[in-house]
Amino acid sequence: MLAFIRGRLLSGLLTVFGVVVLVFFLARLTGSPIDLFFPEGATQAQLDSFSRAYGLDRPLIEQFWVFLTNAVRGDFGMSVWQQRPALQAALSEMPATLLLTLIAMTVSVLIAVILGTVAAAFRFRVVDRVITIVTLITGSIPAFWFALVSILVFAIVYRLVPTSGAGNWQSWILPVATVSLGPIGVLTQVTRGAMIEVLSSGFVRNARARGFGSTRILYRHALRNAALPIIAVAGDIAASMVNGAVIVSVVFAFPGIGKAIIGAVLARDFPVLQACIVVVGVAVILLNLIIDLIYVVVDPRVRLS
Repeated sequence: MLAFIRGRLLSGLLTVFGVVVLVFFLARLTGSPIDLFFPEGATQAQLDSFSRAYGLDRPLIEQFWVFLTNAVRGDFGMSVWQQRPALQAALSEMPATLLLTLIAMTVSVLIAVILGTVAAAFRFRVVDRVITIVTLITGSIPAFWFALVSILVFAIVYRLVPTSGAGNWQSWILPVATVSLGPIGVLTQVTRGAMIEVLSSGFVRNARARGFGSTRILYRHALRNAALPIIAVAGDIAASMVNGAVIVSVVFAFPGIGKAIIGAVLARDFPVLQACIVVVGVAVILLNLIIDLIYVVVDPRVRLS
């Protein structure tokens, strides 16, 4: 088990390191934060002082080495615009993103398991065809398009929910729906396929022969044995939901790590951008590790391999 965890952590950390390297160098291709921070009449002394304070006067490779050595100690520097530690700025935005991901993942799994199970129970009938068609469509809809259309219809035309922000529970409806829409379509099809395979197995036929009811067979026997592929796919989707929060932040002006990343990119606030990428990467690593551990607990064959 310890070797399994070490392997997952090592591969995840290497991935985060590669992403951080790319972000460090690619972000600096957009220019210097000096161009945005100072007005045109700034003196050269002011510009030089700012460059020295943030290490922008050093060669790029030296800047990268300083960043790595400090990042290992948890020091990502000071935010250019917020004037507070960059890691603090990133961590302060993470709870909203994690809460949004948790709610959206819960909604997606519950709806998908119910729809997929019903479709499998009535496979090749009208109910199955309707659920399949609808979920295939929802799984194919781009999240940003759905977000814009939902704002137009539900927030502007019918005024049922706010257009942006996170001031009350109604303002969470459209962001959660946007993040959940695609996963519901994918997970429903995965659940349907897994349930059809399990319902065709011998132990289900034996359960029916012994007089067990259809509901008990579906939810106590079949669904438990169909859980492995559902957990595997749900884990991958949960990790992608963290990244999907960027779209929600932009369209709905929703607080979270996505909003911080977009703001840091537009302001060329390199310390905050780098800290946000590391925080998101670590969150995805831990989320994947949790899903892997759940999979190991559910499937004893993985523990023995």
